[in-house]
Amino acid sequence: MNFLKNLLALGAACLIAQGAAFADDVLLKPFILGSKGPGTVAEKTEATKAALTANGFTVVGSYSPYPNATVVVVTNDALKANAAKSELGAFGAMQRVSITKHGDEVQVAYTNPVYMANAYRMAGDLKGVAANLEKALGNVEAFGAKGLTAGKLRKYHYMIGMEYFDEPSVLAEHKSYEEAVSAAEANLAAGKGGVTKVYRIDIPGKQETVIGVAMKGKTPEDKNMDDKYIMSEIDFKDIRSTPHLPYEIVISGNKTYALYARFRIATSFPDLSMMGANSFMNIMSAPEAIRKALVVTAGGKLDE
Repeated sequence: MNFLKNLLALGAACLIAQGAAFADDVLLKPFILGSKGPGTVAEKTEATKAALTANGFTVVGSYSPYPNATVVVVTNDALKANAAKSELGAFGAMQRVSITKHGDEVQVAYTNPVYMANAYRMAGDLKGVAANLEKALGNVEAFGAKGLTAGKLRKYHYMIGMEYFDEPSVLAEHKSYEEAVSAAEANLAAGKGGVTKVYRIDIPGKQETVIGVAMKGKTPEDKNMDDKYIMSEIDFKDIRSTPHLPYEIVISGNKTYALYARFRIATSFPDLSMMGANSFMNIMSAPEAIRKALVVTAGGKLDE
């Protein structure tokens, strides 16, 4: 009898292990296409906001990074609670939804919560958030990459020598959390460095805040930090990856952070080639240009 019990237990353990292995074999992609079809960006934006609100999301901000594109940023209690449980969880406290006119159709797309939860090493996998977004906006297909497993995403970097999630840029250090937030808010209101505010989310129970930012180069020399310029170089496929935007900074305690662009951009475009047309080589100056613009935003000091 004990032999039979042990055999059954062993079989159950094998099934569980096989299930876990299968789950880790699932290939996740950064974005979900909710719908596509005729209409205008303005009409689809209003309908999208209404659908998101009806399904428990709060719209915290929106902006148009360039013509024929609008990004709507949302959060809810589940996203904020998960962020509160995670190290630098504010980076994953929102989901980004885009309405983009491409050709004769308008595409509604959004970040894949499960992909982002793993890329940002969140405490939970956000499958419930994914289900609510699908209910609100639909799910035609996942896109943006050949796909990465959850395990690979949790230790992702683009290539040897490039940054991981846990190697963000420290943009500034202030005397307190309150001072850090005030400095960022003031600089964003003034549009210093061509950076302005899109949204803000405060994480419950923590001295941690995420602020989404729009980046617009004021001169031709500033193009390497410009949202429109960067996306014109790398977002070239038929289904647009507009939910990559906007970038964000996170204030945690008295320090302000940003994910370095070689990680932040690569998580949205992991299959982008290093060289050639529409490659990372075309925006090789962007990571430092973005970092420097965000240092100014955070009230930090630029390197000599």
